Amino acid sequence: MENKAEVIEQASEEIKKRAAKRAAARARIARWDLDVAIFLFVVLILVIVLLFQGIGIEIVAPVALFGLVIVWLVGWRRGKKLYDGFYDEELGRLERELAEKEEKAKKGEKARKVEERIEKTIEETIEEKVQRALRERWR
Repeated sequence: MENKAEVIEQASEEIKKRAAKRAAARARIARWDLDVAIFLFVVLILVIVLLFQGIGIEIVAPVALFGLVIVWLVGWRRGKKLYDGFYDEELGRLERELAEKEEKAKKGEKARKVEERIEKTIEETIEEKVQRALRERWR
């Protein structure tokens, strides 16, 4: 019983690790959406316009830096939200898969037991027929 609890706990930890990896990958991919790309282009255009207007680098550099920081913060917040959602989704999916595998294993075990009983019955039936035939032959 104690062994089974350890196995279940290890499986649970493994499921959580796999869910975290998958969620992190999905969140990393989806973090940079169209809104962030458009904002980056706006910052780039703003920097280019300011430079062409003859504004000094002392003003343009902080504007560009501020834009990049905002993009990073927006991406980070979005990634965190997506990670949380994806983690719950992946965890649920992996737990369902584990439950289905356990259910299939139980069904397989039951089917094996039924087959063993059928084999035993067939063996007993054949043995009885052989014994009957031998008795008749000896008579």
